[in-house]
Amino acid sequence: MGKKPQLRGQAGGILKQIQELQTKALEAQEALGEQTVSVSVGGGAVTVVMTGHYKLQSIAISPDVIDPEDPEMLQDLIIAAVNEASDKASELAAQSLAGLTGGLSIPGLM
Repeated sequence: MGKKPQLRGQAGGILKQIQELQTKALEAQEALGEQTVSVSVGGGAVTVVMTGHYKLQSIAISPDVIDPEDPEMLQDLIIAAVNEASDKASELAAQSLAGLTGGLSIPGLM
C-alpha cells in the first residue's frame, strides 16, 4: 500500500515535466517565427529570406540576371534559393528544439 502514493507522486512529477516540456516547445516554435535565414544563389543573383516557420519574407533579384531570352535560368535560381532556405529553416528548427529534448527525436514535437 505504501507504494501507490509514491507512484502517484512520481507520475505527477513526470506529468509536470511533460507539461513544462510542452510549454517550452511551444515557446521555441513561436520564437522560430521571428528568426530568419537568408540564402543567396548564383553569386548573389537571387537572395531569399525565410522565417523559421517556412514563410518566405523576401526575394531580391539582381537586374543582371533578368534575361527575357532565358526565363528558365531565373526560375531555376529562384527554386534553388527557396529550397536551400527551406533546408536552412529546417536546420534552424532542429537546432532550436534539440536543446529541449536532449537530441531525442520525439514524434509530433516537430
